Parts: sequence; C-alpha cells; structure tokens
Amino acid sequence: MRRLWALAALAVSTAHAEPAPHDFIDEARQLTTALEQHKQVIATQDEYRSRWISPARTFFAEHVPSTVPRTVVYPFGGGDLASALVVYPDADSITTLSLEPAGDPRTIAELSPSQLRTALDNTADDLAALYKSSFSRTQRMQDASSGKLPSQLAFALAALALLDYEPVAVRYFELSAAGDLRYLTDADVATVTGGTSKRHRALANVEIAFRKQGTTRVQIYRHIMANLDDKHLVTSPSALAYLTRLGTVAGIVKAASFLLAFDEFATMRGYLIDHVSWMVSDASGLAPKWGKPAGFTYETYGRFARSEMDAGAPISPSWVAEFKAQPHRELAFRFGYPDVDYHHNLIIAHR
Repeated sequence: MRRLWALAALAVSTAHAEPAPHDFIDEARQLTTALEQHKQVIATQDEYRSRWISPARTFFAEHVPSTVPRTVVYPFGGGDLASALVVYPDADSITTLSLEPAGDPRTIAELSPSQLRTALDNTADDLAALYKSSFSRTQRMQDASSGKLPSQLAFALAALALLDYEPVAVRYFELSAAGDLRYLTDADVATVTGGTSKRHRALANVEIAFRKQGTTRVQIYRHIMANLDDKHLVTSPSALAYLTRLGTVAGIVKAASFLLAFDEFATMRGYLIDHVSWMVSDASGLAPKWGKPAGFTYETYGRFARSEMDAGAPISPSWVAEFKAQPHRELAFRFGYPDVDYHHNLIIAHR
C-alpha cells in the first residue's frame, strides 16, 4: 500500500512539474566553432589579446580586491562580455543590459554556405570594431541585431572562446514584473516564428552557463534587452526589479554615451548608487557629483581634459576636478571613451 501511495505521489508531482527549459547548446557550439574558424576573427582576437587583454588583465589583477561582490552588473554593456570577464574573471554571475536582443541561434542552421560566410564576415567586422575601440557604437549594435546571426549571442560566445571558457548551457528567459526569471520551454520556442528580426527580438534575453576549459566550476552570464531610461523603467519595471533582487553588486560602466548624467536616467543612476559597492568605469560612469555624497571614494587613472562627446560636456568639470585633485596614475590601455585629446581614462569608485 505504501508503495502505491508513493507511486501516486510521484505521478502527481511529475504531472505538475515545470517543463524543462529549451537548451540551445547545440546551436551555440555550432556558432562558436564557426567563429573560431573564421580567419578574420582569429586575427582580430590574436591582436586583441596582445594589445588589450594582456595589459588590462595585469592591471585588474592588481587593483580588483578579492572581496568585491561576485555578482556583476554592466548597464549599457551589450556585446561586451569580454571586458567584464577581464575585470571580473571570478564572477559568479555577470549581467549586461542594452537595447539589443540576444537573438535567435536557430538561424545559423538555416543559412546557405554563402549566406553563412557573409553573415560571419559581418560579425567579424563588428567584433573588430568592438575590440579596436573597447566599446561598440549603439548604431552599429542596432544594425548588427537585425542581421542573419544572433549578434549579442555571437559576441558573448566569441568572448568565451577568446578567454578560454566554454558554454555548457544556453537558455532564454522572460522577466516577470517582480524580476523573476521564467525560462522558455520547447513549446515557447516553437511559437517563435516569422522573419529573422522578429525572431531575434522574441528571443531577447539569454542566459549562458559556462566554465573555464578544463574546470568544473560553472559561471553565469545573462544579457537582458532593456531601455534603461526612467520612462521605460516605469512602464517596464522587470529589468530594474531583477537588478534590485541581485542585492549588492560590483559594477562596470564604459562607453555609456554619458547617459548617467542625464535627468532621464536618474533611476538607473540611483540604482548604481544604492546597490554597487565597487565599480570600474570611464568618464561616462557615475560622476563624483553624485558618487561622493553617497559615500564613494574615487581613484583616477590616465588623464581627462574634457569629454570627446558633446553629451559629456556638462559633467566634464566634475571629472576634471577629480583628476586634478589626485596624483597622476598611468594607464597602459584604453578603457571605453578617450577624452577630447584622446587620453585614456579609467576610474575606480568604491565604498
């Protein structure tokens, strides 16, 4: 009788179990292989390793304390998992947010050999621009997100291969208004049909579980498509709710179009003030004007005379004063935007 009750309970439990998430690991591995075999990607990544990764790794190994939170948030950082992993290689989770969707990885199996070559050439050009500038321009990222391949996913997979990581699971998700993740199932994915751009946007948020090659420790990367201005965070609160649930985090901000200085991004600025304990940025990050009253201490590296962008001009005096007040510290690599005289700049803010 007990055995019958146990079997009945198991049947009820199984009947009510949540469907398993759809795993795109096979498509992700196919895309990774295609990128690793592309001559331009190989050459670009080799140059990037020596020019940027080598000095940046040395710098951050010396300057990032072992006590920083292992949960990392990178707003306005779509496509740039490589930088986040160089700064925080031991992170348990990294979340980037941008206007671009992760994209539908099934498209790679639908392309003819010539279409795939063209799509990979375009992705290679976009990666070269990202590596050369240490950031991606918004318009270029928007253009890439409507291409044949899933651009944000491709950039993330390229970053993992570049830094000797490997994906072990690739799942897509939706966010509830409370910030909970609901993973897409086989049935959900089957409903994602239509044109390529429509499908890319339907598969907007991705989670990649990955590990260093030869190890067993699994780390998590999530990319969320979200507009981070105040208006959208009110009408679509799920991204901010998700971020808030992460608790205290480490941060990275660079090449963020100086949006954090705009009144329209006060909510995101407030999130960083309330939840970040240690952050690295260029001058588009959280300026001393707001950070110091909230208890942040700043350390400046490189030089800063004025923003190279008109959008950063209003906040430039706050940064100029901070750089002048501190001893000059050399910076051997570019980190986001240079200043108007093409000097590199980097700021560590902590409390």
